[in-house]
Amino acid sequence: MNIIIHPTYFPNIAHFVAMVNARSIMFEVDDSFLKQTYRNRTYIYGANGKLALNVPVVHSQKNRQKYRDVKIFNEDQWQARHWKSLLSAYRTSPFFEYYEDDIQPLFHQKAEYILDFNLKCFEVICDCLQLDLNISKSGSFEKTIEGKADFRHLVNAKKAQPLQFDTYTQVFSNKHGFISNLSILDLLFNEGPNALNYLESQTITQQ
Repeated sequence: MNIIIHPTYFPNIAHFVAMVNARSIMFEVDDSFLKQTYRNRTYIYGANGKLALNVPVVHSQKNRQKYRDVKIFNEDQWQARHWKSLLSAYRTSPFFEYYEDDIQPLFHQKAEYILDFNLKCFEVICDCLQLDLNISKSGSFEKTIEGKADFRHLVNAKKAQPLQFDTYTQVFSNKHGFISNLSILDLLFNEGPNALNYLESQTITQQ
């Protein structure tokens, strides 16, 4: 299956399930940037339950911006906050120390554009998963794509339907139960090398 999908901030399980089961992946990079999507948001499992990590961006007051042109608002100390949240959530997880040296630099290196940063995060996660995917980028925006399964709807954080995947052990599951479809970081830190097997065993269908 060939698919088209958005590159997002530490993609959630649904995004990765779609990608690991695809023959080729086209990243949508030419659409307009919309608020309240996974383009600059991911969810992790904190001590109090589901926790959103948002990357602040610079919004244009004029025309709608293209995803590829949106800049990160780096005057906000968001990277330090996100890393502190990840430490608090996952430092007791089985595989946090195993991947810490790979993930931590992402929160200390400044990036200008949210798309570029998301692609870098994706690259690091693929290295951690030892995952080699066939990736290309869109050259222009097309509402309807021929010959590709369209998973672009998965980017909508507010509209997304709750997706249930198989359970795995999470750090705070004894307090709040299993929370499905969190960031790939949750799966990685809890399942480690088994994360790829987990992703390959799950299924998702396009709308």
